[in-house]
Amino acid sequence: MFRKRLAWAALVGMLSVAACDSGSVIGPDNQLQVTNATDNFQLQASALDNVSQTLTYTWQNTGTSANINQSGTLTAGSATLTIEDDAGTQVYSRSLGETGTFQTTAGTAGVWTIRVVLSGMSGTLNFRAQKP
Repeated sequence: MFRKRLAWAALVGMLSVAACDSGSVIGPDNQLQVTNATDNFQLQASALDNVSQTLTYTWQNTGTSANINQSGTLTAGSATLTIEDDAGTQVYSRSLGETGTFQTTAGTAGVWTIRVVLSGMSGTLNFRAQKP
């Protein structure tokens, strides 16, 4: 009898943990696609539901600035795109809820850092960074 109760308690505990973690990070159902080539970076993911996660990528930019095209849809929470140049200087930061084409400030060519911070985010992500 004690073993049955213990097994039941363990099962209920596992189900509770699974329910808490459901929808908290980008998974296979979100069809995350990343293209990371010199002078061209693109990220897209769909059907995001209450995602809280930070994605960080290094990207080779041979230029001193980048054109950023944002075309996702933010239906809940927040999503922020931040880009730092090779020297670690922030050259761009904007909500991915804003759509359009924007430009970074001038920076140092080389290895740039692209960071996407999602907090309770629902919707779709879609942005591109390209050397002008």
